Amino acid sequence: MRPQAIIFGPAIALLLGGCSGALSTLDAAGPAAAAIADLWWVMFWASVVLFLFVAVLLWIVWKRPGAGSTIAPLRWIVWGGIAMPGLLLTILVGYALLMGERLLPHALAEPPTRVVAHGVMWRWQFSYPGAADVASTPILHIPAGEPVDVVVTSGDVIHSFWVPRLAGKIDAIPGHENTIRIQADRPGVYRGVCAEFCGTGHTDMRFTIEAHEREAFETLMTELANG
Repeated sequence: MRPQAIIFGPAIALLLGGCSGALSTLDAAGPAAAAIADLWWVMFWASVVLFLFVAVLLWIVWKRPGAGSTIAPLRWIVWGGIAMPGLLLTILVGYALLMGERLLPHALAEPPTRVVAHGVMWRWQFSYPGAADVASTPILHIPAGEPVDVVVTSGDVIHSFWVPRLAGKIDAIPGHENTIRIQADRPGVYRGVCAEFCGTGHTDMRFTIEAHEREAFETLMTELANG
């Protein structure tokens, strides 16, 4: 086996290992997470193109000393140091703003299911305003295949609600309500974490989301209401 394969093989496997798993942002299971993953890929490939472009320029200068001497230094600064990165960053920021605007919980023709996520050191409790008889649960149950608005609050310090495979993260602030829209495309179990350091128990402040078919979700709510 070549030395390069011994060195780079494990490194590539280690890097690609982060592209999947229960907390992977690149293994999207809903439209919001998919939009975030698309944004990540766009920025990744843009950085690759920019890196290769600069690498080619350096290679030309290295192989042919004086190759760029016919171009005035001021032009290098203006076009290479200002215009090119400025144009690229403008395009990327515009795309990011467009994606971010789509993630906002805009009003829908049919109001989505609404749940409340309440964080306290170091656990989450979830309640269901549409099912007043259901006591709060440590597992968040949602219907699959449809948007769900999660109202996020905190009872002590600032936490952050994050389900990487379903959506971005949003802060849980004491005395304040933030809303994030999530959606699981299919039934299943998804993992979430607190993404804001909140004390010695921060790493244990994890939670589970279970997405059910609509009929199964309504049956579960009835069962929880009946104790």
